[in-house]
Amino acid sequence: MNLMNDIMLKAENISKSFENVHAVNDLSFEIKKGEIYGLLGPNGAGKTTTIKMILGLLEPDQGEISVLGLHPERDEIELKNRIGYVSEEPLIYKSLTPKELFNFIASIRKLDGEKVTKKLAEYLEGLNAVEYYERLISTLSRGNKQKIQIIAAILHDPQLLILDEPLAGLDAKSVKVVKEILELHTQRGGSVLFSTHIMEVAEDLCDVIGIVNQGKLVAVGTVDELRERANTLGEDMDLEDIFLKLTDQDESVNLIIEKLRASIN
Repeated sequence: MNLMNDIMLKAENISKSFENVHAVNDLSFEIKKGEIYGLLGPNGAGKTTTIKMILGLLEPDQGEISVLGLHPERDEIELKNRIGYVSEEPLIYKSLTPKELFNFIASIRKLDGEKVTKKLAEYLEGLNAVEYYERLISTLSRGNKQKIQIIAAILHDPQLLILDEPLAGLDAKSVKVVKEILELHTQRGGSVLFSTHIMEVAEDLCDVIGIVNQGKLVAVGTVDELRERANTLGEDMDLEDIFLKLTDQDESVNLIIEKLRASIN
């Protein structure tokens, strides 16, 4: 077996600064075939900047990125044919209806019409989006725009899904459906980069979790491995506790809690 063929994404020592701010600082990680990799960190940790470099929207100041064996900037067109991307804020053509958007996607990606129709029927029903199919996207709620963006990202069966807080604005049923879609995607050999700041989401969904703080990777492993690391710190901590400790938020959170309890009492 050629293990390199199992690596879908590899970031090696990537850094990115904006003026005097080090958004990403010597960050390295890799995602294997069939894996959901959670990039977990507080707001401002560098997750979105990392994703933009992977997509070729930003150029790293240093380091190398390989996505499906391609270079994000040199192989831009081929790469976009093989990945799907969901942003935190829906980035879709709001002057179109979902029907028009999906027809446009099917056309430019040269997708089989019959297969697209079948997939759309399943996704729209599963995500309770049938009634919005012919409404202008600009008139939809944030959650419903996000549903449309998710469908647009997976319609062409990409090898790699890159998701930046994709569950924002979704109701509980839709979250469950999206999780099932991601599980089916990985069972078919696809991979997922899942960026979030919500511990419970990462714990529930991800095979591997990389915790990022101030642009640096401070811990990586499976949920069980992170639990073991928490135990080695000599305290009875769950994953939320270790996340707060490794991202230097534990003391400030404890102080806030103490002040709240004092004010209530």
